Amino acid sequence: MKTLTAYSAIAAAVGVLAIAALPTTTLAQTTATRTAAAQPTTAPSALDAQFRAIADEEYAWRQREMPSRASKPSTLPDVSAATQQRRLAYWTGVQTRLNAISPDRLSPSERTNYAVYKHQIDNFVDDGRHRLYEMPFTADSSFWSSIAGMANQTFTSVEDYERYLSQLRDTPRYFDQQITNMRAGLARGFTQPKASLVGRDVSILSVTEPTDPLANPMYKPFIDMPSMISDADKQRLRAEAVQVIQQQVVPAHRTLLSFIRDEYMPGARDTLGANRLPDGEDFYQTQIRQYTSVNLTPDQIHQIGRAEVARIRAEMETVMRSTGWTGSFAEFITFLKTDPQFQYDKPEHLLWHGAWVIKKVDGKIGQYFNVKPRDTFSLIPVPPAIAPFYTAGRGGNGACLLNTYDLPSRPRYNIPALTVHECNPGHAWHGVLRREHAQLPEWRSQAGISAFGEGWALYTEKLAVEMGIYEDAYEDFGRLNYEMWRAARLVIDTGLHSKGWTREQAIAFLSENTALSDHEVGTEIDRYITWPGQALAYKLGEIEIVRLRRLAEAELGADFDIKAFHDHLLALGVATIPAMTTEMEAFIAESKQAATAARAGR
Repeated sequence: MKTLTAYSAIAAAVGVLAIAALPTTTLAQTTATRTAAAQPTTAPSALDAQFRAIADEEYAWRQREMPSRASKPSTLPDVSAATQQRRLAYWTGVQTRLNAISPDRLSPSERTNYAVYKHQIDNFVDDGRHRLYEMPFTADSSFWSSIAGMANQTFTSVEDYERYLSQLRDTPRYFDQQITNMRAGLARGFTQPKASLVGRDVSILSVTEPTDPLANPMYKPFIDMPSMISDADKQRLRAEAVQVIQQQVVPAHRTLLSFIRDEYMPGARDTLGANRLPDGEDFYQTQIRQYTSVNLTPDQIHQIGRAEVARIRAEMETVMRSTGWTGSFAEFITFLKTDPQFQYDKPEHLLWHGAWVIKKVDGKIGQYFNVKPRDTFSLIPVPPAIAPFYTAGRGGNGACLLNTYDLPSRPRYNIPALTVHECNPGHAWHGVLRREHAQLPEWRSQAGISAFGEGWALYTEKLAVEMGIYEDAYEDFGRLNYEMWRAARLVIDTGLHSKGWTREQAIAFLSENTALSDHEVGTEIDRYITWPGQALAYKLGEIEIVRLRRLAEAELGADFDIKAFHDHLLALGVATIPAMTTEMEAFIAESKQAATAARAGR
């Protein structure tokens, strides 16, 4: 099969992913109609109850300490150092209690729950130990852009607006705590690299520069207010918004801007690698575990990446020749980056192309999935305030974002793979499915394990070949270009954070192996520099999903059911890679046993 070839050597290299798998034999069903095997009917053990009591108690405490946006808090988070250390002490105690439980003694239905939950607690402890809160932003995202993002919430009542205004009034206190934490980071050399900070204040300027509060992005929710709100309330809320923006929001952002420009950037470190931070080797290893859910070393990941880059490059050369190109690979990349036929004329043209891809997938989705989401998601451009330094797209939470900034850097041939990954059946589609169908404890259903979610989204780029989504060799090359992008991350992230690579080395490696635009290469490299470990999740997760599918096809032969395979995988909701491996291998074995029994009974 075209999409799943040449993986044996890589899968063998990643075989270490399954070594630490938690033993289990079943997969919890997500709905009564799901075709997965039924859960065992044995009663929960006393140890199960002990584990659940720990998790439920901690999660209730966590919700009080750090209420989610969905819970509609009226204040912004408390991020003071004292609070952070108090939370660390609590989570360390929870970790000790979890370590006293042997997962082998839990019932099968609890083992994946334990794996996902313990992964969360270990991450909280690791981040607290290293005081990651002293470096509260990356080149990709920041606490201040999250505040600006609150203006994009859905407002349907007077209470929603009053809650939003209450949060905005809290901005000075919240920013002061963040600045205090960053000063502590400066004092011990725990900062973002100076080389990746240039221009990152643009999203602060979007709040400080408008002289008219009605033009401030924070005022956006008050422009078109719901008709069910009375005119008197509209007038009152709008007047309050102007006052809050002028007296609290803008001054807080000006203070932050001065700090970033006058203290943080001049005092930021000149090194790049996470291993150059205080206790940096251990810090980088904790970030690898956090984003990949496995404990591979930087050297192991680097070698996996090198092998994947070589494999994908060979496929790219083949597709390149199929277009009739007779020149070199480098010349072909230049052609793709510069020829006008691959560029959009208007931002809406890119969005229309993305919408077309989404609908093409919709027409094929029933051939590959039994369980599908009922709700839909929106397709929107990345907001202008963050678009210049934002990634190409992002999906989830009911929306799929595509970046329309600098259209020449968003070529047509990349958009189908990007849309499949971020929108359908990648993140946005998957996110709606999880919300509707995942009957899991909240501390699991709300968990995020990058290797699972990003591995799935990258796998769907291959699945789109089977679906017939790519319409010509250029779009297929774009798919390989994006797969190469994720493989190159394994090499670049470990190169930067473990092997002393320079920013120039990283840029050269990504430029030489992909057709990404120069703008996108620069923003991506700064993302990897300032967000160690996150870029590793995609490929490691996808490699294992592909291996599991190939195993299922080999073991089941004519009995292989692609719908059942996908439904069973997505029924997990979220899992560590080792737990996913064990769950899916059990599903394959059970499916094979059932098929054999069915034939024997005929």
